[in-house]
Amino acid sequence: MNKDIKRIGTGARMSEAVCYNGIVWVAGQVGTPGESVAEQTLTCLAEVDRILAEAGTDKTRILSTQIWLADIATFGQMNAVWDKWVPAGHTPARATGEAKLATPDYLVEIIVTAALK
Repeated sequence: MNKDIKRIGTGARMSEAVCYNGIVWVAGQVGTPGESVAEQTLTCLAEVDRILAEAGTDKTRILSTQIWLADIATFGQMNAVWDKWVPAGHTPARATGEAKLATPDYLVEIIVTAALK
């Protein structure tokens, strides 16, 4: 297996993802400020799909997910979107919690780790 580190979307502070030793770690994805929790969740998951594709894998290979909500009362709204997105039989280990996010405009942040193909 290739032991080189591959960085995707590298910026001054962070990369969108880092691939190493058959695993891809995707940085936290957030939605567009002003959107609802459901809309932000859709935006986050679309970005996860895009980044996983760039890494050479897809959502069926997600190993674990961390979801942070600005308000845990929106858990059901986020889950309604998640449940339509995650492929049956390929649900990852997942944790969801409440936290202050980078700005009050962000209502959800999604972090994933996936196996490469």
